[in-house]
Amino acid sequence: MAFYAVGDIHGYLDKLKSLIDMLPLTADDKVIFLGDYIDRGPDSKGVISFLLEIREQYDCVFLIGNHEHMMLDYMQGCLVYDPKIWMWNGGDRSLQSYGIEHAAPGELDIPGDHLGFLKSLAYYHQEPGFVFVHAGLQPNLPLEQNRWTELLWIRSAFYQSGWNWPEGVVVFGHTPFTEPLVETNKIGIDTGCGWRGSLTAVRLPEIEFYRAGKGTNSKA
Repeated sequence: MAFYAVGDIHGYLDKLKSLIDMLPLTADDKVIFLGDYIDRGPDSKGVISFLLEIREQYDCVFLIGNHEHMMLDYMQGCLVYDPKIWMWNGGDRSLQSYGIEHAAPGELDIPGDHLGFLKSLAYYHQEPGFVFVHAGLQPNLPLEQNRWTELLWIRSAFYQSGWNWPEGVVVFGHTPFTEPLVETNKIGIDTGCGWRGSLTAVRLPEIEFYRAGKGTNSKA
């Protein structure tokens, strides 16, 4: 059995399909998606529909990213964020993918299975020797003491840290790198898909990379 982690997709259905076709998945494997399925790219709706399909074929774990968190906040009218923040970060592209030009906070309506998917997303996932999270973890804190703001938004305080988390190697997205980041305590696999870069997956525990998009459909 192997498990695969998939980085930030950001509405790029074509890259997602290419990447999934590339992975040598078997019925015993698990696929862990690190969040940010939506925004910036052209087909957020299509991405979620595709993820709903493949979870019927494979053992999948879906984590929440900061972009899903912003969308849910907007939909539910909670306004943890300034309403403009989500739009500035690609929310307008997500609305367009659903055929919606404008919807006020609390009035956005999407298909029920998509809403159910968004509400079901987990903040983190663990496998032996690894912990999977969207953005990262606060150094010097146990996993369960991290707040949602850290799990979804942390950047340099995490990825520049040499702290060894007792839960294992942290596999994360959120912060884009030109190439996957591999260190003894962390593996970063956001390679800028949302900024016209590639979409990356890593096979674990072997640490083998697969990348789709930007002329780099390959295994590394």
